[in-house]
Amino acid sequence: MFNRFVDAFKSKDVRGRIFFTLSILLIYVLGLMIAVPGVVANNINDALEHNDILGIMNMLSGGALDSFSIFALGVSPYITASIIVQLLQMGVLPKLQELAEQGEAGRRKINDITRYLGLLLGAVQAYGMIVTLDNRGDFDFSGIFPSLPKWVAYVYVIAVMLAGTMFVMWLSDQITQKGIGNGVSMIIFAGIVKEIPASYSQVWSILVQGQGAEFFNGLLLFIAYVLYTCFIILFVIFFELSERKIPIQQSKASISQQTKMNYLPIKVNPGGVIPVIFAQAVLSAPVTILGFIDANSDAYKNVSDFFTISKLFHGWPVALIIYILLIILFSFMYAHIQIDCEKISENLTKQGSYIPGIRSGTETRQYLSSILNRVTFTGAIALAFVAAMPYILPMIFVKLAGTSFGGTGLIIVVGVALETCSQIDGYVAERNYKTFNFDL
Repeated sequence: MFNRFVDAFKSKDVRGRIFFTLSILLIYVLGLMIAVPGVVANNINDALEHNDILGIMNMLSGGALDSFSIFALGVSPYITASIIVQLLQMGVLPKLQELAEQGEAGRRKINDITRYLGLLLGAVQAYGMIVTLDNRGDFDFSGIFPSLPKWVAYVYVIAVMLAGTMFVMWLSDQITQKGIGNGVSMIIFAGIVKEIPASYSQVWSILVQGQGAEFFNGLLLFIAYVLYTCFIILFVIFFELSERKIPIQQSKASISQQTKMNYLPIKVNPGGVIPVIFAQAVLSAPVTILGFIDANSDAYKNVSDFFTISKLFHGWPVALIIYILLIILFSFMYAHIQIDCEKISENLTKQGSYIPGIRSGTETRQYLSSILNRVTFTGAIALAFVAAMPYILPMIFVKLAGTSFGGTGLIIVVGVALETCSQIDGYVAERNYKTFNFDL
């Protein structure tokens, strides 16, 4: 690992990309501290605890919702738009599917469509966020255009938030083009990592108190908590890198009477964090809809208690059980969307390739489907375990409510870190290859 960083900083190009990325991320973190002018946040943290969708938006934006920053939307509208466009490409809209098959030109058009859709979704998300928090009385913007109707203030706040999102997207584009890693992923990564020291500090203040034996016991609990988070990180790295390799053999006729063995890799967790986000969105939908109507009604409180993952409903973790089942369900759905066994079977036949011991055609498709289901089940259980631990742990240790590290944020951080390291390795390998050729 150390040698990897040494090799990276030896290259002027890679070193420049790393420093450029860090400078862009610094600009983003500074922007998180700028609140929307005229808005006074009162008790937003309470809303974040009772609305899971607002909580995940706050996490993806690096805690920007805590102070109602101009970057409060972050890149979440673009992520939502990307997921929708990706799903529509799977045969739902033939036009998008055609664009996806047109190479670089088609990808640019799809990217433009995604950005416009993200802008529209950003306006909807901003409006929903404002109405929900306003109905709860969690912030006050009466000082904005006090002599004009309230909807004018709404439009103003939405415009500021959309401008912040567009600027964040521009920053992410700069990272993608001139820095290291995927820009959107790096922005999310920076926001989540920024909150980790504060999370550990909060856990320390809760567990380590008093003097003598009380202090020592609290210190042991804190050490145990740190070891737990390290174990979860290692576990996520393990199942993120795990894959099932299916041997693929090419027929002799296709490669001049010589056989060659390749492998078709199927990741244990092909959907990444998307099943978790889908599950949280489904559970949060009823609470969000009722929040538009009346966030202070008894109906809203009952529905909120039932669908909030971190709460018990009549002593039972109903929402948590539904959450785990939804993660498993969406893991299977997204895995079969990403990996089309029928199309893979057809491509293998066209290329003159086959799976040893399996006949081409229907038998190959059924074999791939069975392998995908078994691998996805393992990945779905692992994903549900990691996603549920931040809610299970506070139920066991009540003191840790709202502080547990893991879940969605951890999966994103590990995934982005692995992807970035892989890209740095690629740049270093390219530099070494060019140097080797020059020496020759």
